[in-house]
Amino acid sequence: MLYRPINKLKFIRKQGFLLVGAFLATLLGVILFSWVALAQQPVTLNMLITAPDAQPWRQGLIRDFETANPGIRLNLVEGPNATNLLEDLYTSSFILGESPYDLINMDVIWTPKFAAAGWLLPLDDRISQQELAAFSAKDVEGGRYQDKLYRIPMRSDVGMLYYREDLIKQAGLKPPETFQDLLQISQTLQKKDQVNWGYLWQGRQYEGLVAMFIEVLEGFGGFWVNPDTLEVGLDRPETLQAIEFLRSTVREGISPPGVTTYQEEDTRRLFQSGQVAFLRSWPYAWPLAQAENSPIQGKIAIKPMVHAPGQTGAACLGGWGLGIAKNSRHPEEAWKAIQYFTSKEAQRRFILTAGFVPSRQELFTDPEIVAKYPHYPQLLEVVNNAVLRPPIAQYAQTSDILQRYLSAALSGRMAPERAMQQAAAETRRLLGTVDS
Repeated sequence: MLYRPINKLKFIRKQGFLLVGAFLATLLGVILFSWVALAQQPVTLNMLITAPDAQPWRQGLIRDFETANPGIRLNLVEGPNATNLLEDLYTSSFILGESPYDLINMDVIWTPKFAAAGWLLPLDDRISQQELAAFSAKDVEGGRYQDKLYRIPMRSDVGMLYYREDLIKQAGLKPPETFQDLLQISQTLQKKDQVNWGYLWQGRQYEGLVAMFIEVLEGFGGFWVNPDTLEVGLDRPETLQAIEFLRSTVREGISPPGVTTYQEEDTRRLFQSGQVAFLRSWPYAWPLAQAENSPIQGKIAIKPMVHAPGQTGAACLGGWGLGIAKNSRHPEEAWKAIQYFTSKEAQRRFILTAGFVPSRQELFTDPEIVAKYPHYPQLLEVVNNAVLRPPIAQYAQTSDILQRYLSAALSGRMAPERAMQQAAAETRRLLGTVDS
């Protein structure tokens, strides 16, 4: 009479196994569904950028990238307008640990610092030499540190000399080739009361002062720091000649007394008002000066910076490029983004929208770009012969030393010779070289 309970127990056990199996199958299904759903979620790449630079990216460029890459989203984090503050935010995020940024939008002078600190992924194995050859050689060089590539150039930049072509032609003169030419033409136009000031340059104590100065220094045959030997040239005669030229523009009334406090926009606005013959600035000033409401529309031209007799002039290389944070969780997606945004079509659209200078060589002569910016073919040669600020890991500290002492020399707070001797000594101590 025991068979019935035993059969009933077997039945209960069988039903239990079935329920457990069903539960496990359901659980596995839920896990698989969640995994698939998670896998299908787009990857979000974060990039910090100055607020003014964000607008061109949002004018269809990001949308088109996300359409072409449906599994990737790009989140722009708008930072402060000043690039040095942006650099500080990047630096702080890296130092504090896990940086939230995948793509690193870098000024050319940040590359050595970020690479030396181990914050960037090397990109050499991701791009061929043939692909790199499409970019300006100087822009590619600006993305290297100790023979490794960390940054792909998205846009270039070079310092140029703007001048009032109409006034120079009316006076029967030619554009200047030397520093002395620039001074003489300035004085001629001032005496004719055609301009209030002859020459504007950026003299405030900031990075723009350094960029301006190394063009003048190069024009006198001098140098700042040799990145290969770490030799410092600040206390050489050529450096003092460069400082004397700038001081003479103020002393002789060619530049306004306040020029030692000016930044780019201060000089650009004054030049655009029609009161000035010459301006040292970046290409961004061209479309603003040629705008319909500009008093100097159609009256200006540009050329490379002038130089001393027997020397050659050179522009300071600027520009921005893209790298990948070493701690990014999405390096492959980040590389896809770099490939897209530095591609010919994307860069072409970016240039036409924002008016920046391309880094791809063929875009300097692109018919549509040239129709809008006829001076771009001229810029290509300037970019290819530009001078880089020293690509050394201690660049920020080195620049700070030069800014402080150069500002003191130009504003009369220190004698130029003493200022440059101290600047050279501090720089050598920083770099660990013998102070001679």
